[in-house]
Amino acid sequence: MRAIFKILRLPGDGVGPEVLDEACSVLSEVGARKDVQFEFTDGLIGGAAIDACGSPLSDEDLVKARDSDAVFLGAVGGPKWDHFSKETRPEAGLLKLRKELGLFANLRPVKIFDALAGASPLKDEIVRGADLMVVRELTGGLYFGQPSKRMKDETGRSAVDTLPYHESEIERIVDLAFRLAGQRRKKVTSVDKANVLNSSQLWREVASEVSERYPDIEFEHALVDSCAMALISRPTTFDVMVMENLFGDVLSDEAAVLAGSLGMLPSASLNGKPPAREGTQAEMFGMYEPVHGSAPDIAGQGKANPVGAILSASMMLRFSFGLDALADTVDNAVANVLEQGVRTGDIAGPDMAPASTSEFGSAVREQAAALAAAR
Repeated sequence: MRAIFKILRLPGDGVGPEVLDEACSVLSEVGARKDVQFEFTDGLIGGAAIDACGSPLSDEDLVKARDSDAVFLGAVGGPKWDHFSKETRPEAGLLKLRKELGLFANLRPVKIFDALAGASPLKDEIVRGADLMVVRELTGGLYFGQPSKRMKDETGRSAVDTLPYHESEIERIVDLAFRLAGQRRKKVTSVDKANVLNSSQLWREVASEVSERYPDIEFEHALVDSCAMALISRPTTFDVMVMENLFGDVLSDEAAVLAGSLGMLPSASLNGKPPAREGTQAEMFGMYEPVHGSAPDIAGQGKANPVGAILSASMMLRFSFGLDALADTVDNAVANVLEQGVRTGDIAGPDMAPASTSEFGSAVREQAAALAAAR
């Protein structure tokens, strides 16, 4: 019987539509060869939604998201909308989607392809073999805490943001990190600022309590400032890193330097737990998106790197649809294309002719088709 999965596409702004097109074509390619069908419905988010309907996310598209099996997002934002208020900027649509769908867990894997170890500005011997997962709490902390406002009085301007966390929010994200580590190299690093922040002191207490459930998994605490240095100087020592919203936002982007480009990094935002053991089918609702952002300076020029979007599609196959074999096919297709020397401009060497976004996507589709046919 043919399996059918409903995916809401939210291309968004900048290079979002370009990279999403390539990733969706890869999904269609591998699905067709294994009797799996993906039904795509399109919606608007970010600046594109503001221009069309005056809101960064319409109620109609939120309903579409709830009715889908997964959401696939391109990117949001751009200078055209920078003067908008915080509540009406393109990014507000993304925050609303995360909150309304309960997407509390953001997974950002950073794996260094052997073919690209030399593309990082760091030394080859430092980055080669790095394979880590940043698990970021996504619906709490500074981005959602209240009060959050700017003020002005006779003394001048001031502002306040609030960083709240309840122990239940910490417990569920840390527990997820341990479950993921159980399927990887069995190590969890919990990142905080417990020497200064009350919220981090609670985070550290709860993380320690959760660790007691998993005696077979190595566990350590790390302060965010020293961890930022260690992430660059010894990245191969990390496996799963779990942290609150702001720290996760910053450190996951820092980790992009390991891969040589933000364009290489995928992400998944989930509202549930991964399977308890390897081989168990995963069926969690999630939103999947590349990490790189809208990159308006290269939008429409065929220069965007679609790897982050394509690997996000692989994460969708794995976490929301339980199609591990197809996810492996996509991952291996990307690795093979990179080994062949096909590169977009952001990761091309000085003597390489860069491939366009569509050329790279086409190469991945061809590899994925060959690998799927060989299975």
